[in-house]
Amino acid sequence: MKNKFYVTTPIYYINDVPHIGHTCTTVVADILARLHKQIGEDVFFLTGTDEHGQKVADAAKEAGFTDVQKYCDDIAPRFERAWRNLNIGFDHFVRTTDPRHEQVVKDFLQKIYDKGDIYKDKYEGLYCIGCEKFLTESDLVDGHCPLHPSEKTVMQSEENWFFRLSKYIPQIIKLIENYKTNYIEPSGKRAEVLAKLRAGVKDISISRANVSWGIPLPWDKSQTTYVWFDALINYYSACQFLEAKKDFWPANLHILGKEILWFHTVIWQAMLLAAGLEVPLKTFTHSFYMIDGQKMSKSLGNVISPSQLIDAFGVDGARYLVATSFPRDNDSDVGIGKYKERYNADLANNLGNLVSRLAKMGQGLKIDTSKIEYDDQVKELIDDLRFNEAVLLIFEKWVNSVNLKLNEQEPWKKDFEDKTRQELLRWAGGELKKAAYHLIPFIPETSQTIIDLFTGVIKLPKEGLFKRVS
Repeated sequence: MKNKFYVTTPIYYINDVPHIGHTCTTVVADILARLHKQIGEDVFFLTGTDEHGQKVADAAKEAGFTDVQKYCDDIAPRFERAWRNLNIGFDHFVRTTDPRHEQVVKDFLQKIYDKGDIYKDKYEGLYCIGCEKFLTESDLVDGHCPLHPSEKTVMQSEENWFFRLSKYIPQIIKLIENYKTNYIEPSGKRAEVLAKLRAGVKDISISRANVSWGIPLPWDKSQTTYVWFDALINYYSACQFLEAKKDFWPANLHILGKEILWFHTVIWQAMLLAAGLEVPLKTFTHSFYMIDGQKMSKSLGNVISPSQLIDAFGVDGARYLVATSFPRDNDSDVGIGKYKERYNADLANNLGNLVSRLAKMGQGLKIDTSKIEYDDQVKELIDDLRFNEAVLLIFEKWVNSVNLKLNEQEPWKKDFEDKTRQELLRWAGGELKKAAYHLIPFIPETSQTIIDLFTGVIKLPKEGLFKRVS
């Protein structure tokens, strides 16, 4: 499809509650989806939950559920509500327990099996239940999984079905090296993947003999599909069972965290090549959040939830802070204290105060309502996931320049009927409309309020736009 944009987040494990890591990936996907809708493209934005595997079955048991599906039905809506509360405009919320998804997974696997790329063998090796992932000795740190150091890494030995991953490695290397197709961003992650590929890659197990909570293999009902094979297919399955989205594959962009880089840039690509399908155009892997200099951890009690951000800063304030602290290339050190400082400086004291001042001075003046075109430079920065730079440019072009001119010419000292005063205020209102138009992907509700305010549709809300946080 020409003029289409298909963006995805990972699907999130439901054995946890939404936190700032999930929030970051979902908010930035929403920003990109809103931008591409704003410039007139046909957009498909997909998110959802990953609901199979031993980890989910164990979490259900621990929570007192005898029926794992009922546990999933209880937990999955929490993610959906969290995203709706943040004004996330996803087009579909996929669940891997959806029978429509399960059927696509079976068809996908059967296709690869019929091609001869799946075979039976015995597996023996280390397995991290927290990651639902097999590990090698070189993956371990002090004998533990680096992402789940407090959990025991177990030795598993069983007869499984294997996927001929190694067969597709030369093709994947070529795909990654050709930046026009399937390129990996940022460049550091691309180099990391290529180094690991060139060091040699073995075939991988794609089934489990002793995990009942999963999708049975179509040719061997005694085994269930490895949870990652099931989960990755969601990006494709939604384009199959949703009639209106059949033409959207391949995805334009998968946004993911660095802990799932290998699955999305190697295993997923090999699966698609084996099934004879097109590969995604781009994957972008971001880093992690540190909370006041420490790794985010339940045991430390420093996990920040979406609801905490909304309670402290409102919906648009939360979106703005997550976007401008996006850990694009390196881990980003954040915290409620740091967020308060930025919120007050950027939104309450700068943008919010300026809008209030101008609205009061320019009441009754008609502002130009002609169409605004989205600035190419800002668009490029957003498409490159440089959200903080994009916001800084918007402020520099259309907010700070207005503040500077108002302070220079002091229109509040002139009579209302003064021609130069009216011209200045009309110009300033027009510039703030441009700022608001370009901030729509980040703070959609506030941006629309500013646009409506300076076209005479509404009056300034009594409480202003952004209440200062003490």
